[in-house]
Amino acid sequence: MSAAEPWKVEGGRTVIFGGAGFIGSNLADHYLSAGRTVRVVDNLTRPGVVHNLRWLQARHGARLEVVTADVRDAHAVKQSVVGASEVFHFAAQGAVTTSLETPVTDFEVNAGGTLNVLEALRAMERPASLVFTSTNKVYGCTPGVEFVQKPSRYAPRDAGLRGHGVGEDCPVDFESPDGCSKGAADQYVLDYARAYGLRTVVFRMSCIYGPRQFGTEDQGWVAHFLLCMLEGRPLTLYGDGKQVRDILDVGDLVRALGLAQQHIGRLKGQAFNIGGGPSRTVSLLDLLGLISQRTGLRPALQFEDGRTGDPRYYVSDPRKFQAATGWAPQVGIAEGVDRLHDWLRTLMLERPVASGQGGAREVLVG
Repeated sequence: MSAAEPWKVEGGRTVIFGGAGFIGSNLADHYLSAGRTVRVVDNLTRPGVVHNLRWLQARHGARLEVVTADVRDAHAVKQSVVGASEVFHFAAQGAVTTSLETPVTDFEVNAGGTLNVLEALRAMERPASLVFTSTNKVYGCTPGVEFVQKPSRYAPRDAGLRGHGVGEDCPVDFESPDGCSKGAADQYVLDYARAYGLRTVVFRMSCIYGPRQFGTEDQGWVAHFLLCMLEGRPLTLYGDGKQVRDILDVGDLVRALGLAQQHIGRLKGQAFNIGGGPSRTVSLLDLLGLISQRTGLRPALQFEDGRTGDPRYYVSDPRKFQAATGWAPQVGIAEGVDRLHDWLRTLMLERPVASGQGGAREVLVG
């Protein structure tokens, strides 16, 4: 993307909750590179986020403002949006496995934290616009769908689902505590547009991957697969490995996020399914084959039982957002996987990042 794209907002700050995370740091870098002042709000507890933050600080210096705070702190959230013209909310507990272990914390972060952001915006004299990233988990495991089992993947029998993916008209069916908490947050964001006139948009996201993703077994599975293979660690697949997802490069997502803010006046109060769509689908086994083909790496595989909230097939239908904004994915799977592989390999060779602040401004809230 070029800095001259039309969705650059004039005046005010861009505030990104979860801004040191994978998606947040990529978005912050784009806006900062375009000359914006960006305020990153993050509690800095997730592995890898400090590395991302230091990278942003080294690249952008004083145009980057940093607030170390948790979205569960309503006062800190309210102070963080002062002077904002647009807000992105990515801060979340996103792992289904963690939500099953600590459902109360999961609810407090995802549902309670989102409500804090909405209330902070509602209290503003001129409320900033908000794009919130929800999840495809709000649709559950799409019960009743029949599948054909192929050598390396599942495929739905229904031609419409196979050709277009899951649309926004699919009934929500929250499954797992994480699905419930993110689903509740999703609905609050939509309702605050109806009830209070806030300019809010929800992205129900499929699998996002790309540089600055520190993948784990529980979240960021594309990066997790690559990391295991680069480090020579055995890789565990839950289920038979034939589960299918659509995957989207983070650069394509950053463009979509910007377009949502650009067109927020007519998109407000709507949810959009965002992902690679049917043209960018891959099963777990397919992805492993692709990585092996392009890198020569072959992992030692072991299999465990499938996990709660893990559907055999989920592919987003992004046509609603495409029709509204003209957006379409541009990065193919092979190209995107190569980029992530190269970034992870470079990261493994780098020395630890220095602990200096790189000229960023620390914004204190209390």
